[in-house]
Amino acid sequence: MAKYFDVHPDNPQRRSIGQVVQILRGDGLIAYPTDSCFALGCQLGNKAGIDRIRSIRNLDDRHHFTLVCQDFAQLGQFVHIDNTVFRAIKASTPGSYTFILPATKEVPRRLMHPKKKTVGVRIPDHVVAQALLAELGEPLLSSTLLLPEEDEPMTQGWEIKERLDHVLDAVVDSGSCGTSPTTVVDFSKDEPEIIRRGAGDPDRFE
Repeated sequence: MAKYFDVHPDNPQRRSIGQVVQILRGDGLIAYPTDSCFALGCQLGNKAGIDRIRSIRNLDDRHHFTLVCQDFAQLGQFVHIDNTVFRAIKASTPGSYTFILPATKEVPRRLMHPKKKTVGVRIPDHVVAQALLAELGEPLLSSTLLLPEEDEPMTQGWEIKERLDHVLDAVVDSGSCGTSPTTVVDFSKDEPEIIRRGAGDPDRFE
């Protein structure tokens, strides 16, 4: 059964954030809010958590997981960024974008795209997500909370608790989230390619 945390959207309670991070460090899987929509999240080394995300979302091994990072310095530990790409990404973070880039050796192999050796990264512009990342001290391995049979992500924490109580360890609720996932931009090739149009304005990459 998932623990339910009602967290203030502007001033997250430190005690609640600490309890959620304890769950993450105990190989837990959580649902948490971001600046685009709710996401599933676990620690990078949590293999069972990764398998649970795959199962909940019915994902194959070609799915790009996302490393949700606290800041640009942390993001740079996990992906290779050249100067041109650096400026484009820096100007768009924090924000509702996911960037696909070549992974560094810091990224576990099972999280990379099997052929391209790439991974998704993002920096959310969301107070509660940032509080979790600050307390955890490392990126959250994440995926949009979009169920296989649904067209849009769930927007209410209580609904997530109700639907996924048996497969999650915690639900973090700070009010209604949006229904648009991040805009995904692939920077692993010579020219940026928009893979998915979502909450972030894609025009700056076209």
